[in-house]
Amino acid sequence: MKRTFLLLVTIISFLGLKADPIGWSFRLDDKGNGEVDFVATVNIDDGWYIYDSEVPDGGPNPTTFAFDEVKGATAVGKVKFDKKNHETHYYKEFSMNIGIFKNQAVFTQRFKVTDKAAFSLKGDVRAQACTDQTCTPPLPFDFEFSAKDLPKTLTVAAVQAKPAEETPKADDTKAANELATTAKEPETTTTTTVTPAPTDTKSDLWTPVIKELNDYGAAGSTKDMTLIYIFFMGMVGGFVALLTPCVWPMIPMTVSFFLKRNKKNKGKAIREAMTYGLGIIIIYVSLGLIITAIFGAGALNDMATSALFNLIFFALLVVFAISFLGAFELTLPSSWTNKMDSKADSTTGIISIFFMAFTLALVSFSCTGPVIGILLVDAASSGSIVAPAIGMSGFAIALAIPFTLFAIFPSWLESMPKSGGWLNSVKVVLGFLELALALKFFSVADMAYGWGLLDREVFLVLWIVIFALLGLYLLGKLKLSHDSDLQYVSVPRVFLAIISFAFAIYMIPGLWGAPLKSISAFLPLPKTQDFSLYDGTVHAKFEDYDLGMAYAKSVNKPVMLDFTGYGCVNCRNMENSVWIEPRVKGMLEDDYVLITLIVDDKTRLPEVIEVTEENGKKTKLKTIGDKWSYLQRHKFGMNSQPYYILLNHEGMPIGPSYAYDKDVSKYINFLQTGLDNFKKQ
Repeated sequence: MKRTFLLLVTIISFLGLKADPIGWSFRLDDKGNGEVDFVATVNIDDGWYIYDSEVPDGGPNPTTFAFDEVKGATAVGKVKFDKKNHETHYYKEFSMNIGIFKNQAVFTQRFKVTDKAAFSLKGDVRAQACTDQTCTPPLPFDFEFSAKDLPKTLTVAAVQAKPAEETPKADDTKAANELATTAKEPETTTTTTVTPAPTDTKSDLWTPVIKELNDYGAAGSTKDMTLIYIFFMGMVGGFVALLTPCVWPMIPMTVSFFLKRNKKNKGKAIREAMTYGLGIIIIYVSLGLIITAIFGAGALNDMATSALFNLIFFALLVVFAISFLGAFELTLPSSWTNKMDSKADSTTGIISIFFMAFTLALVSFSCTGPVIGILLVDAASSGSIVAPAIGMSGFAIALAIPFTLFAIFPSWLESMPKSGGWLNSVKVVLGFLELALALKFFSVADMAYGWGLLDREVFLVLWIVIFALLGLYLLGKLKLSHDSDLQYVSVPRVFLAIISFAFAIYMIPGLWGAPLKSISAFLPLPKTQDFSLYDGTVHAKFEDYDLGMAYAKSVNKPVMLDFTGYGCVNCRNMENSVWIEPRVKGMLEDDYVLITLIVDDKTRLPEVIEVTEENGKKTKLKTIGDKWSYLQRHKFGMNSQPYYILLNHEGMPIGPSYAYDKDVSKYINFLQTGLDNFKKQ
């Protein structure tokens, strides 16, 4: 837990403190003899510091430079830093001496320019800024230089070009093998161009085997299942929104309006109420489509593990939670509501009803906004381009149902519970739940980038405290500013308090490593826990494809590839519900070489690798996750997780693939089929 002590102060820094306590500037200096210095200067706010670039293993995040593209030049030596403003301190949290910079730091990397016209330098720098109380994550600052940015005084000796016939021809198979081999870290990160190996090169471990896999019966994508889940959660969100003080009182008011407006024609009143419900659906589905249009499919796919988006979602949900707890109220400008209201009065027919539905959406925003926020965050981070619209359709249908039903059966209005303090209690309960959910998004970014701030036990401690406080609130032992006096505790509140306290107690054994199957999908990975008494977790022998394949050949065992992700909820469900079953665990550990490939691992590759996709588009692989995601797409024709493939030593499938299905007997049959086929071969 060397870095977990920074968690709470990091959260505070994202919610209230200055977001950018450091500012970078970059330049190129002529050093003579055709050499230039890349100079990176960082100005550091008073009271803040950054770590230097030479931090021992187990320490905090050092300042690191990644040169993603270097053309027309070669690096000379390594990155150096100016000793001015450099201090060394002993940090007991890390049990080591660590160098830091205050006020300002200057880093330089020298390059020998070989071709001025072709010169290009691209990359980024990451530095963690800290005070004695808080730290920021090491987010990237990009830099880019081209030939026009070189110093005008720079002179480069002419280089005689090779004849065209001497230019070496790229070999596809060699390039693919280069991708398959993890290179030692060079002094300067360069770009390697890679094209997929021809499919007739059967010995190549990266050769596509899509046809062979389909012959066995490849498992399908879990995207359809994800969309069903999102639609269902949208409906749940809609029903929850109905119980808020902004929406619940609107039901009898609106239905009564339609009935009074058409006293002599009940059929027309019902039709108008149904039109009103349809208007609600159209409005919220349109919101989902707008979200998709703004971000686009590519951005939605990146949201699941992007540090920036996950931290934005985290902060957004915390703000929503604080609002629901009563610190302030989220409201839209009153002029918007007044304008929609006047439009409803000045128009007739369907248009009038549509504007009434729009007025409801605006008036109820302070309560429905946080619920919609959770839904859109969950939908967007699923990576599906239609997910926000699907989620909003579920939400809108649930919200529209009571308006339509009460219009058809107006006598039901008399049995509706009256508005009161219980509605505010619903908001507070939602506030606690949003606060707990916010930690999930912080956890995804934390694992993907390896910050080590939110270990599994820290996450559990925070959840235990949140749900214990929720239980106290439900029993009336904790009172917030907008709560009315609680004369007695109702039976529903007692049962909800029991559930909340029971859930908090249920999580306590997790502090010592208990798997906690029911919530394992939301927790950080078990490997982030510093102390564990539980030995039932299955651990992969390798997290590198090529090293794992070489080992499997040496011990003559088949391979199971596990394509997974830090942000993959279904992956955690499989690992903690299926893998821990004794027979499955035994087969994975004894009969197979398990290779786990994390497709959202943001650790930088030693070299940026440029690959050509099947559609001819060139893509740059900058991180370990990029590399394994490309392997899954290129070799197996799939890009969803969890995804399991059984292979022999030549990288050929020995059985069907397997996706998300928690049926233990099916999974055992899947593994046994691979073993039987491997023995036959």
